Amino acid sequence: MAPPAEERGLKSVVWQKIKTTVLDDCKKEGEWKIMVLDEFTTKLLASCCKMTDLLAEGITVVEDIYKNREPVRQMKALYFITPTSKSVDCFLRDFSSKSEGKYKAAYVYFTDFCPDSLFNKIKSSCSKSIRRCKEINISFFPLESQVFTLDVPDAFYYCYSPDTGSANGKDAIMEAMAEQIVTVCATLDENPGVRYKSKPLDNSRKLAELVEKKLENYYKIDEKSQIKGKTHSQLLIIDRGFDPVSTVLHELTFQAMAYDLLPIENDTYKYKTDGPNGKEKEAVLEEDDDLWVRIRHRHIAVVLEEIPKLMKEISSTKKAAEGKTSLSALTQLMKKMPHFRKQITKQVVHLNLAEDCMNKFKPNIEKLCKTEQDLALGTDADGQKVKDSMRVLLPVLLNKNHDNYDKIRAILLYIFSINGTTQENLDKLVQNVKIENDSDMIRNWSYLGVPVVPQSQQGKPLRKDRSGEETFQLSRWTPLIKDVMEDAIDNRLESKEWPYCSQCPAVWNGSGAVSARQKPRTNYLEDRKNGSKLIVFVIGGITYSEMRCAYEVSQAHKSCEVVIGSTHILTPRKLLDDIKMLSKPKDKVSFIKEE
Repeated sequence: MAPPAEERGLKSVVWQKIKTTVLDDCKKEGEWKIMVLDEFTTKLLASCCKMTDLLAEGITVVEDIYKNREPVRQMKALYFITPTSKSVDCFLRDFSSKSEGKYKAAYVYFTDFCPDSLFNKIKSSCSKSIRRCKEINISFFPLESQVFTLDVPDAFYYCYSPDTGSANGKDAIMEAMAEQIVTVCATLDENPGVRYKSKPLDNSRKLAELVEKKLENYYKIDEKSQIKGKTHSQLLIIDRGFDPVSTVLHELTFQAMAYDLLPIENDTYKYKTDGPNGKEKEAVLEEDDDLWVRIRHRHIAVVLEEIPKLMKEISSTKKAAEGKTSLSALTQLMKKMPHFRKQITKQVVHLNLAEDCMNKFKPNIEKLCKTEQDLALGTDADGQKVKDSMRVLLPVLLNKNHDNYDKIRAILLYIFSINGTTQENLDKLVQNVKIENDSDMIRNWSYLGVPVVPQSQQGKPLRKDRSGEETFQLSRWTPLIKDVMEDAIDNRLESKEWPYCSQCPAVWNGSGAVSARQKPRTNYLEDRKNGSKLIVFVIGGITYSEMRCAYEVSQAHKSCEVVIGSTHILTPRKLLDDIKMLSKPKDKVSFIKEE
């Protein structure tokens, strides 16, 4: 059976690894098993396969390890769990009775390294019931074909809060993140050269050094017990403050716009088909939906043109088919009906989504976007330099239709555009806009190394000239990460600004270009195609527009695939809330990995 979400990059890779290291490892022809998961592995499997895929692998039922379950003593159970005390204790409870356990036998697979203390606990309690006990090294979520997340939003607070009480928490979270990142590299079968952005904070250096050390250890003792040399891949680690602009701008590409303007929770979009009094429906925005994958990175204007065209296309195909009255044509049509229905449903969903975005955009956001773009780029749509940023900002602040979040986003763009402002100016802005209660959403950016007050004497990073690229007037800004990705692939990153943590492979050039003096190896490009990766990791969240850049750059540089990941995915509103919290002391967050 074909893997789910065929050719969906990271998702396929993760599913194949689970299939070979877990499911095939304990498979016997004609024997069914029960699968027991914890919270993390339930989410992990949901991200890369469907129940039908598990059925095809001989899994008859999936259970939650934390819940009370009926014993099924004639069947074996496959435990796929995280190596934490909570999950291990639940497992031990299933086999606590001396006479017999809940299941005939147990096959135990841990997502990553199991501490000796837990392993010994299992060994002394129920080793007789265990047929297998393995670590498989996958402790991240493949969110999309080129995007992964560690799902640790609390890392944002720990890495950027000035609260000294959270120092231990920060060390623990850094260790855990480094281990998770190593499992990303291991799953992709890469031992990349590790680089980090040297300024303005130290988080990326610390994390890069931890990752480098753990990669070295992992490849000393990898599954094949071979020492793996560096591969032709790079891993770049960056602090969130490197590009504050992209996190607060209103983006007008479909996915980014929808997640910014609409209340989409857990990728689930709720809509009504027949006007405001219609029945509420739900749709999941996922990669199994080819139409979503095709249009999610397109500008909203293009999406609004495209969907109605597709609907017409489908109905004309359907009409053409209906026009033929022969028996075979009717049989064909009957077979295709579910397919038509499915296609039409998806188009209705996306048309609703696009229209909902436009309903939010038209009254207020459209005017706001022009101001935001002018502030972000320092030039207007005609390429003229913005002489007075305050004059550009004022109409937004005076407009009563904009909510506080939108005004704060505009103020931030103004501050970023002039590289920081004076205390007096900031206080005036806060008072005039009446945002005293939310002023930390602005001030606390300094904890991310972004100049707020006082101004920074350092110049802003030089940007690539993209004036030749075709863009919409309200979407002229390009996330900084795209420059970084392109420079990394073309081997143009400054080594002072992007130091290596490790001995890197001989000149890494993701574009596959070979110097004229080098004798081109016949399989050089082939090598590159089969695995040259640029992995980018941002500490503290990535935006949907930055995710889009990974696909655009991979598309343009066919010989190198860009994979981007972070602690979590950001929306502007959520980020501002998190930034506001940085100056508050935080009680111990429940994330920190239990031993």
